[in-house]
Amino acid sequence: MTPNRDARILMTFPVTATSHLLAEARARGQYSALDKALKTMTPAEIGKEVTASGLQGRGGAAFSAGRKWSVIQLDDGQTHFLCANADEGEPGTFKDRWILENSPHQLIESMLIAAYALQVRHAFVYMRGEFSGPYRRLQAALDEAYDAGLVGENILGTGFSCDIIIYRGAGSYVCGEASALITSIEGKRGYPRNRPPRLTVKGLYQKPTVINNVETLSNIAWIVNNGSAAFKAIGSPKAPGTRLISISGHVAKPGVYEIEIGYPWKRLIYEDAGGMLGGAALKCVIPGGISTKVLTAAEVETLNLDPTEVEPAGSSMGSGGMIAIAEGTCMVRLLQVMLRFYHHESCGQCTPCREGMGWLHRIIDRIVMGMGRVEDLDQMIHISKLQDGNTICGMGDAAGYAVIGILAKYRHEFEHWITTGRSLCEGKLECLASS
Repeated sequence: MTPNRDARILMTFPVTATSHLLAEARARGQYSALDKALKTMTPAEIGKEVTASGLQGRGGAAFSAGRKWSVIQLDDGQTHFLCANADEGEPGTFKDRWILENSPHQLIESMLIAAYALQVRHAFVYMRGEFSGPYRRLQAALDEAYDAGLVGENILGTGFSCDIIIYRGAGSYVCGEASALITSIEGKRGYPRNRPPRLTVKGLYQKPTVINNVETLSNIAWIVNNGSAAFKAIGSPKAPGTRLISISGHVAKPGVYEIEIGYPWKRLIYEDAGGMLGGAALKCVIPGGISTKVLTAAEVETLNLDPTEVEPAGSSMGSGGMIAIAEGTCMVRLLQVMLRFYHHESCGQCTPCREGMGWLHRIIDRIVMGMGRVEDLDQMIHISKLQDGNTICGMGDAAGYAVIGILAKYRHEFEHWITTGRSLCEGKLECLASS
């Protein structure tokens, strides 16, 4: 089945200077799903509908939202919490920001429905500290919703009450990891936690907690309004729905695009995103944030944006942060930038990550300074494999994926730099500089 170019669940309206306001959101039908959920459905019925929809997490792990929710035992007498992960610190990813700035009521409505389904009285939005614009938009939308009786006590006269609190992070990439996120909300140092127990058993304040990505949660209102069957009719059988893809790099029209899962990769880059700047050729793509392995232009030529195709190709759709890289880009310099980031953002809790990140960063800096050795490349792969699976969170794994993925396909560029002291791609991006 050919994906419908116009399939839309989240980006269903033209963005204007006032499209984020409550009056316009309600004119588009927002909060009708909340009314339906609170007045005609039980919490268990909503959970079953979300499970039946096949909705997968949009933050990177692609875990079933319904399965995560199903761990919460309703009427168990415990306090339950819901957290929307709006940290979005993954380089190359800015699709959640589009929701926060342009459609904040979509998130608020969906969070309220999720809170009702999970018997949550207090819900949190954990937002990246640098997101000053999105914070102001979401806080203003929350204020509007409170004034309208849509959030707080006795919502829509149904007896259901829920408060939503925005908690701003202090600028740590690691706090985008679920357990570090709740540790930060608790006022502690943002360190990830060992598991088990799962966060749905002992999470925020040691109570059952569901944490979902902003985009994941924003789908809930549409599913309640239209039904799980309608959601499953979009996308692919094993990965229903749409994805927000934030594409950046050497494309003519970077931005956020909503695509039906299964959409041709080539079409997104060359039609929707306007092709490569200055007529340059595509060299490779980082599919879903820098934690995903690069795929070459030849590999993406016939691929569709569907996890069932991208994962067998050796990568992942991840968080939806796609970076298109043109021919002439130096992969040595690119890896240096990535490793500088990972070294800076390591929280330091786990020895393999704390020491390994610094080691990798020093090696790549030494290569760039002209003091590298060919054996350094195998050493970097060895360090990356030692980090894999040996840290509390997945950051050590992610840095290793970047190293192994790039060296597997562009080792010759590193060897050229080591033997000649200069980049194989030197002077090859003039066409982009003049664009």
